[in-house]
Amino acid sequence: MYIYNAEIYTMDGRIIPNGFVRTDGRIIAEVAEGTPDCISSDDLNAEGCRLYPGFIDPHSHMGLIGDGLGFEGEDVNEDSDPVTPHLRTIDGLCFTDRCFTDAAASGVTTVVTGVGSSNPIGGDFIAVKTHGRCADEMLIRQVGIKFALGENPKTTFSDKDSTPVTRMATAAIIREALYKAKRYMQDKAEAEENGDSLPEYDIKCEALIPLLQHKLKAHFHCHRADDIMTAVRIAKEFDLEYVLVHCTEGHLIADLLGEEKACALTGPIICDRGKPELSNLTTANAGILHKNGVTTAICTDHPELPVQYLSASAAFCVKAGLPREEAIKALTVNAAEIVGINDRVGTITVGKDADLVLFDGDPLEIMTEVKATVINGKIVYRKEI
Repeated sequence: MYIYNAEIYTMDGRIIPNGFVRTDGRIIAEVAEGTPDCISSDDLNAEGCRLYPGFIDPHSHMGLIGDGLGFEGEDVNEDSDPVTPHLRTIDGLCFTDRCFTDAAASGVTTVVTGVGSSNPIGGDFIAVKTHGRCADEMLIRQVGIKFALGENPKTTFSDKDSTPVTRMATAAIIREALYKAKRYMQDKAEAEENGDSLPEYDIKCEALIPLLQHKLKAHFHCHRADDIMTAVRIAKEFDLEYVLVHCTEGHLIADLLGEEKACALTGPIICDRGKPELSNLTTANAGILHKNGVTTAICTDHPELPVQYLSASAAFCVKAGLPREEAIKALTVNAAEIVGINDRVGTITVGKDADLVLFDGDPLEIMTEVKATVINGKIVYRKEI
């Protein structure tokens, strides 16, 4: 399929004023200036509209908190145990949730979704497309393990008269689990090398091994500046690749985070200060972090903010000081790089997935409409141009 007569923003360093993209099955096969030699009725005439790579929401709970449902639709927090790294999001993902359709219609072609923040260690996070016949078909890959610091674990487990009820205990529980996994991994390696019996199978330790091997990233839920620095501290202690999720008070310590070469998923942007650790929430956060060298993306934390307001969130960040180009990067290439899926999505580049979105204007303007969304080379949403 050709998408032609488009103003193409590749997000890999090029803007093509009038060009076309050719897809071959699920991937991008060609990106070029001008008009294709042969056009058929199955091709898409962009009529001068702007073509971007599909937008990415890098942190959400899509499919784990059902739209318009109560307890029946909530599979986001297994708060019967503070340490559950072995939980797999795909086993709880409701792929028929209509919010996936909302996402595609707003130009969001990939979401990173997973467990909530009630547990110090909650489970895995996965990147999925927003269109597909089942969760397995939508899956890009597992990208991280969720950790949570601050108010949420304290509140959850204090109500149960169980640890943790302090920030210190939350951090200690995380350290204990990571240390056990590290020792378990070493014991397995030594047993295999020496031909000895393997240690008794431990599903929680097994789930943490890819983290220790740098195959997955630690996604730390952290709002307050002290919690952010605890995340950095633990990550350095165990040599983890990490992502700061929310990073609400990052602007207070942006210089320190820049020195650490940290990366942050800021958001939700459009929300109230609904709990004490959000008291320093500001739409200027992303811009300040970027200015200090922190690689930054923008998330909705859906359903905290519905996924269709992802681009509006970026617009508020621009209004508060984030450069416009960086805001678009925060929705595309930065988001992909931070969560580790930039080999598949985030730019309009030959060989990557054919995930594309066509806007009739600036995607950061409130009145701009999505004219078409393409996922894996298939038009999944279209509004007549």
